[in-house]
Amino acid sequence: MIETMRNAWRAEEIRAKLLFTLFMILLYRLGNAVTVPYINTAMLSTYFNQVSNSMLGLMNTMSGSALERASIFALSIQPYINASIIVQLLTIAIPALERMQKEGGEEGKKKLEKITRYSTVAIAILQGYGYYVIIRNGINGVSMLSSDAVGNLPAIIIVATFVTGSALLMWMGEQITEFGIGNGISVILFVSIVSRFPTSLASMIRAIISEPSNWWIYLLVLIGALAIIVLIVIVTNAERRIPVQYSKRVVGRRMYGGQSTHLPMKVNMSGVLPVIFAQSIASIPATIAVFVPKWENSTFMRIFDATSLLYAFLYFLLIVFFSYFYSTVQFNPIEIANNLRKNGGFIPGFRAGKPTSEFIQNVLTKITLFGALYLAIIAITPILISRFSETARTSGLSLGGTSVIIVVSVALEIIKQLEAQLLMRHYKGFLE
Repeated sequence: MIETMRNAWRAEEIRAKLLFTLFMILLYRLGNAVTVPYINTAMLSTYFNQVSNSMLGLMNTMSGSALERASIFALSIQPYINASIIVQLLTIAIPALERMQKEGGEEGKKKLEKITRYSTVAIAILQGYGYYVIIRNGINGVSMLSSDAVGNLPAIIIVATFVTGSALLMWMGEQITEFGIGNGISVILFVSIVSRFPTSLASMIRAIISEPSNWWIYLLVLIGALAIIVLIVIVTNAERRIPVQYSKRVVGRRMYGGQSTHLPMKVNMSGVLPVIFAQSIASIPATIAVFVPKWENSTFMRIFDATSLLYAFLYFLLIVFFSYFYSTVQFNPIEIANNLRKNGGFIPGFRAGKPTSEFIQNVLTKITLFGALYLAIIAITPILISRFSETARTSGLSLGGTSVIIVVSVALEIIKQLEAQLLMRHYKGFLE
């Protein structure tokens, strides 16, 4: 592993990508420490201590504590994720957008990206104003704005700063994807969650010291987290291999084909995206409720709280839906079957053409179901456990499943990208 890291660092192109990614991460962490003006951060921190295990607590985790600091990156990349979901769903529903995606080539892709960016800004304005409403309403009617926040100018500055920070973070994510290592949005989420690990570990140690009799619960949490990590690694690397046979062909004086190979199909084909997108959609009801102050402690908010059973059920369904959605987008059985037929390949026991595509579709449906259930169960199990354990609930266990899935999946994705680039330069891979 150490030797492989040295080889990676010696490759000038990979070293430049790593340094660029680290530089962007540094800028992101610095931005998380820059607080928006006109806000009483001490009161805001007290407020988030009270809602640490709610939907706002989950959003705070995904932002790397930027939300409770009211930093310029408080909205994190949530507006961009929501905009991406909306645009991709509209691409399926609106024929014009579908044609733009499939037939527009590079120009069509750029137009869809532009639509996504504009949608991100619009959503950021709504979420930024919603967060300002929370700050203005404060705790028990006491505003969390500073004493010098008089008139409408502070509100404009606060919302504009949130929106600008979200747009800047969107741009940074795109730059990481293009010039760095890994998917930029996933990397930012990874850094946000990991940055809270030291604080969470310190809180757990203080809880054990204050209540030594509950040490076994925290031990089970750690063992469970390690088991989940092992499971995620196994399933992420798992694949179904469909045997493919190529018939022999004579071209000129040479004979081609006659070899056996396989068609690999990843069990968790869509990676961590279903979890990220499902979390964003599931948080919409709570985000809407922010605009209605009287709903703050209402039944509506309790129903869609991050620890409620309805939220867990909705979260489960959304993860399954997005797993199928992305597997369908990424893997087209008809196209695969046509390519096999053109190249003289066939799956033993199935005729070329429609029977082959139907078989591949059947396999895809089965492995996607397994991958979707695996993601959904890991994500909601901590929520269900926290319903029956006060200690688990106060320790923030209900937020743990989602965080572990994102962190481990993104780490594996980055390692595989590095491995692929090293293999192109005839180095040994990380996973050997």
